[in-house]
Amino acid sequence: MQLDWDVIVVGAGAAGLFCAIEAGKRGRKVLVLDNGKRIGRKILMSGGGRCNFTNIYASPDNFISANPHFCKSALSRYTQWDFIDLVQRYQIPYHEKTLGQLFCDDSAKDIVAMLAQECDQAGVQIALSQQITAVSSEGAGYLLRTTTHQLQCQSLVVASGGLSLPNLGATAFGYQLAEQFGLKVLPVRAGLVPLTWQPSDKAVFEQISGVSLPVTAEANHILFAEDMLFTHRGLSGPAILQISSYWQPGDELLVNLTPGQDLAAFFTAQQQQHPAQELKTTLGRVLPKRLVEILLTLKVFQNQPLKALNPKSIERLCDSLTHYVFKPNGTEGYRTAEVTLGGVDTDDLSSKTMEAKQQSGLYFIGEVVDVTGWLGGYNFQWAWSSGWVAGQYC
Repeated sequence: MQLDWDVIVVGAGAAGLFCAIEAGKRGRKVLVLDNGKRIGRKILMSGGGRCNFTNIYASPDNFISANPHFCKSALSRYTQWDFIDLVQRYQIPYHEKTLGQLFCDDSAKDIVAMLAQECDQAGVQIALSQQITAVSSEGAGYLLRTTTHQLQCQSLVVASGGLSLPNLGATAFGYQLAEQFGLKVLPVRAGLVPLTWQPSDKAVFEQISGVSLPVTAEANHILFAEDMLFTHRGLSGPAILQISSYWQPGDELLVNLTPGQDLAAFFTAQQQQHPAQELKTTLGRVLPKRLVEILLTLKVFQNQPLKALNPKSIERLCDSLTHYVFKPNGTEGYRTAEVTLGGVDTDDLSSKTMEAKQQSGLYFIGEVVDVTGWLGGYNFQWAWSSGWVAGQYC
């Protein structure tokens, strides 16, 4: 292996590969190091193996950061339309699933193959199964020691990701390196992750594992309207994964089990048409029947003929269904989390170049940075955008 490089990129994921491609196009000698046996491991498993590679509605509003303005520069300079154009040039078939989410028709392997070909064309070298044991600043560049080599570079790009999905090789390397060179790292936690039951709730709700329904889920004044799934361990589904990034331990989760419906009008109409019908039967028309049984067990409502309901009891019933409160015990953690919230403080980075303000030649991109997207292709777009920006300067 060549030992002297213009640029070394740590991490052969979406951000790292994209940065390497752009730097290589500028004629830079680029080496990508990764601790895994293959490139793009997270890309390959994302979206059920079909890779939700961007979102046509991606904007700064879809990202969480201590500095919500930081991501604006990168996202405006390399947009979702730029990446879509690249995908189209490679004639990769894709489709919009829901809410602007773009997926490969065939396989996430198509995206990885595209990136590999782009790396090849840009002269980028990739070394896999590499363990970095030490990094130091040497003159105007950096010295990296691995278990087998001592490598030098002018620019060092850290694209090592966060702590999510440790079975794919996630480590704290990027955070540790940032702190080594004096950058602040904001507290990290699992994001886009299922929430877990309190023991008392688990005993009740695990009986309806597999039941899903459209809801709105709200925490800390943020609301998402998508599907929610009951599991043996807790709550999942897109609405829950989305809200998990805003939910904090100890918070209540407010769920509307019947969004978009005028329940009071529904119950009143049913009462007039079917006065002898049991309330349980009526509720089965707007909610999964197995969930209705659980709500009855929990005494959320009392089963009685509709004719027994008065306006006040209808109001109370509507309120209990549209403002149902869960109090999760916690999250499933990094094991199943799609992303890591927090990370390298954006105040210590240039939004124009992704370079550390106080450490020349050191760049941080992708998930290791305190920029986290919503579910639905936004995190891949941040990887492409932040990688592209750093690739213009490193």
